[in-house]
Amino acid sequence: MTNGSTSLSMNKEQTLTPGEYQEFQRFLQDACGIQLGAGKEYLVSSRLGSLMRHYAITSVGDLVRQARTGRNPRLRSGIIDAMTTNETFWFRDASHFEMLTGHVLPELTGRTAGRIRVWSAACSSGQEPYNISMAVDQFQRANPGRLKGILEIVATDISASMLEEARRGVYCGLAASRGLTTDQRERYFTVREECLEVRPEIKRRVAFRELNLTRGYELLGRFDVIFCRNVLIYFSHEQKADILERMARILNPGGYLFLGSTESLSAHTDRFEMVNLLGGIVYRLRD
Repeated sequence: MTNGSTSLSMNKEQTLTPGEYQEFQRFLQDACGIQLGAGKEYLVSSRLGSLMRHYAITSVGDLVRQARTGRNPRLRSGIIDAMTTNETFWFRDASHFEMLTGHVLPELTGRTAGRIRVWSAACSSGQEPYNISMAVDQFQRANPGRLKGILEIVATDISASMLEEARRGVYCGLAASRGLTTDQRERYFTVREECLEVRPEIKRRVAFRELNLTRGYELLGRFDVIFCRNVLIYFSHEQKADILERMARILNPGGYLFLGSTESLSAHTDRFEMVNLLGGIVYRLRD
């Protein structure tokens, strides 16, 4: 370890130079498509500090240069993890799950007896896909025999460490309770000391895969519903349009796309129509 004069903590003495920040902006966009705007130097510093200490790297410029060589894949993935990991919680934008159980699933089960597929894009630590699985369970309890086929949830994220956490399905501290009712905790989780573990019957519907949204994902197959919430804000206009176009191509006719409550499609694509349901908004693929 080093002394205070050469500390690797990102303090005032190690603020990013304009050149380092621009270099990091280019690296991040090349690596995962995220467009980092101006004035985010503090965010970069705070998120990369522990990673730099771990690898004994003293500047962001050196961090980027080492990551670009490709000699240490863990360093590159560590940077992506640090910059893409976001706080999430259970049943975020609760109206979306009410729309799913109150309208979308009844419609889908009414027109097909086969498999229904849902994609949770950028699933982070797994709350969203597990929430979808819980909503499916609620739908089945309220409508016995209505869901005749298999319902499969594919959950993807660019962060390998987040996917590992999501597969475990064990949540502690605020992550174990924020957004959950007492009934939901008792019905869908097993208590593990001071943590909660998602029950096996909820986990079984979800398959986790590593995926970069700026790359091709046609191999995922086709879907009836896509959740892509609070993600597009990180991409440029051109990237948003490209992602939405490719999502439209893998949605089945009449399929649904859920975005974050503050996001809109209007400036990026005309492939979807906006539908007001149960006090919320969802987008349906045009015929």
